[in-house]
Amino acid sequence: MMDQARSALSNLFGGEPLSYTRFSLARQVDGDNSHVEMKLAVDEEENVDNNMRGNHTNVRKPKRLNGYICYGTIAVIIFFLIGFMIGYLGYCKRVEPKADCERPAGTEPSCTEETEPFETEEQLPETRRIFWADLKSMLSKRLDAIDFTSAIKMLNENSYVPREAGSQKDESLAFYIENQFRELKLSKAWHDEHFVKIQVKGSNAHNSVTIVNKSGSNSMVYQVENPEGYVAYSKATTVTGKLVHANFGTKKDFEDLNMPVNGSLVIVRAGKITFAEKAANAESLNAIGVLIYMDQTKFPIVNADLPVFGHAHLGTGDPYTPGFPSFNHTQFPPSQSSGLPNIPVQTISRAGAEKLFQNMEGDCPSIWGIDSSCKLISSQNKNVKLTVNNVLKEIRIFNIFGVIKGFEEPDRYVIVGAQRDAWGPGAAKSSVGTSLLLKLAQILSDMVLKGQFKPSRSIVFASWSGGDFGAIGATEWLEGYLASLHLKAFTYINLDKAILGTSKFKVSSSPLLYSLIEKTMRDVKHPVTGLSLYRDSNWINKVEKLSFDNAAFPFLAYSGIPAVSFCFCEDTDYPYLGTPMDTYEVLNQNVPQLNKMARAAAEVAGLLLIKLTHDVELNLNYEMYNDKILGFVREMNQFRADIKEMGLSLQWLYSARGDFFRATSRLTTDYKNAERTNRFVMREINDRIMKVEYHFLSPYVSPRESPFRHIFWGSGSHTLSALLEHLKLRQKNNGAFNQTLLKNQLALATWTIQGAANALSGDIWDIDNEF
Repeated sequence: MMDQARSALSNLFGGEPLSYTRFSLARQVDGDNSHVEMKLAVDEEENVDNNMRGNHTNVRKPKRLNGYICYGTIAVIIFFLIGFMIGYLGYCKRVEPKADCERPAGTEPSCTEETEPFETEEQLPETRRIFWADLKSMLSKRLDAIDFTSAIKMLNENSYVPREAGSQKDESLAFYIENQFRELKLSKAWHDEHFVKIQVKGSNAHNSVTIVNKSGSNSMVYQVENPEGYVAYSKATTVTGKLVHANFGTKKDFEDLNMPVNGSLVIVRAGKITFAEKAANAESLNAIGVLIYMDQTKFPIVNADLPVFGHAHLGTGDPYTPGFPSFNHTQFPPSQSSGLPNIPVQTISRAGAEKLFQNMEGDCPSIWGIDSSCKLISSQNKNVKLTVNNVLKEIRIFNIFGVIKGFEEPDRYVIVGAQRDAWGPGAAKSSVGTSLLLKLAQILSDMVLKGQFKPSRSIVFASWSGGDFGAIGATEWLEGYLASLHLKAFTYINLDKAILGTSKFKVSSSPLLYSLIEKTMRDVKHPVTGLSLYRDSNWINKVEKLSFDNAAFPFLAYSGIPAVSFCFCEDTDYPYLGTPMDTYEVLNQNVPQLNKMARAAAEVAGLLLIKLTHDVELNLNYEMYNDKILGFVREMNQFRADIKEMGLSLQWLYSARGDFFRATSRLTTDYKNAERTNRFVMREINDRIMKVEYHFLSPYVSPRESPFRHIFWGSGSHTLSALLEHLKLRQKNNGAFNQTLLKNQLALATWTIQGAANALSGDIWDIDNEF
């Protein structure tokens, strides 16, 4: 009502509607007395002066009748002003004391009477517009009052009780979190349930690793280990063959090995890439089985007998419902993910690996930087026998959600999530993320309830199950709402494994979030050094690609939703993930000042959440993809001679890249010229920005056969990295090169970029198509 009245008065006198975005309020202090001076922006003052001068030049002496009309008009205006002041004073008395007299954040009070200083959060009225600086300060104060270590410890109590997905403890924790969301008075709290298949160790037969010693017609079998750990989604079978060491099992490791592995088992070190990628690389070279262990060089503090858990699904979600959600009303077809291995995969302890090395020969290359006990290949007449007896188990899992609805665009939301389940105690793997999730929900909901924060867009808090088996809970939810999520969800923030050390701050993210992340890094100080997290201007070039094991990966690569995952960690891997030693006590011992580290992680996530939901404009930097596309084009230029020999041209790719650049420039121009107060215009611009990531999902491949369709961050022959790898193959091994495939890859990559440019340009009649 007040804003409408001010606007009416302003328009009555020929001025612009009053708005704090167009005026500044400054207190003029003179002794004990003070008043507020209202200043127009410079350009607006000039416009008003010009209008006034123009009016004077056109003034004519009014006729007598016009004079009566003028006096009548003045009387009406005076009457209106008296009524306005009576209503205004009555309104001030009805609301909280000085509520309308309080200043917007960043300005001084607008009443001439004495006002209370801005000291406590409780003094903030519900009608007040809070600015970024105030929100940062408010969040920081609230974080200082939180005891994160107690929350982590509480979630990790009774760590000897299994918290595997689908277990009783997992379910109990799920409903505890849902009740917490309800007690925090979030706008809504609910849960989804899914019926999924996971693989567990067989109860009737143990997995085993043995050595078979052939001597003449006799064979002697020596037991090496019945591993306590296992690898989910391994093929359940028995294989026997030579054992070859392949370092970490990366593609380069196999290339450098200069030794065939077809028909052999391979043993590889944990680290660098996921278990699933190690298994896939070995299978692609016709290996018959994979053993994985934690060596002493990379994991020096790990007990030699420590068991390890992981999964071998080269994908995310339930591999037996690929591409569609596992809701209870789904009719499950007899299908499975192409990412499942067709060979057995098993973890063994370091002690078990050393027993195997005693029956092997040939020193491992020194360049590997590995234990001296490492050997390269099985001794003559000695084979290794691997038996895996894992079994499938159907379970019910729960995803828990709570939402703070936005005040202006509730149908647009940012999602922040953490996995809840763990094979072992899961202190670092799941308890840290879950505690951060609950505390952020507590802080932000309380700020909203007290009128101290009014997010324009919604915030969804998500607790996932099945994370240890490949982000099952998150992926099944995405599959269930794939048709609409890219129109509504604009960012995912992952809290899993946010604290694994102290010395480094590492980020994996969509390029659309780079600018916002950098601003956040500048605002957050490292809890140990006291210095800003922004220490390296080259940090963007060090951003790592999201891995299959990261719950943010399916959001970005499957659904086309910008995603970010971050951690305070070390250059070395945290050695206890996926082991029985991932306890609160071990985490507290290995991460000095755990509470301060958790507070910093919460501050990073909290600032990202507030910035993404507070401002009228959506803080996603779509122009960052210009650099990504340009980098790809430069790499393609290295193969111009090869492309020309095949009768192809890169001209169409150059044009698509140019169209994308022009589209981003046009959107930037539209944004700069947009009236920030016009919600319809800003929503249209924000919607164009939201869809950038989605339009990099290749429309030419099946979501079921190639679920990770993103041409930059996905997986499959449609990706830009696969195209480059195929071109390199032409130079390395022309016999394995497929020219028809390359033509398809180049054409479809070009048209995906062109399609993204067209979508970013806006409506089809606005597209200046020079292609």
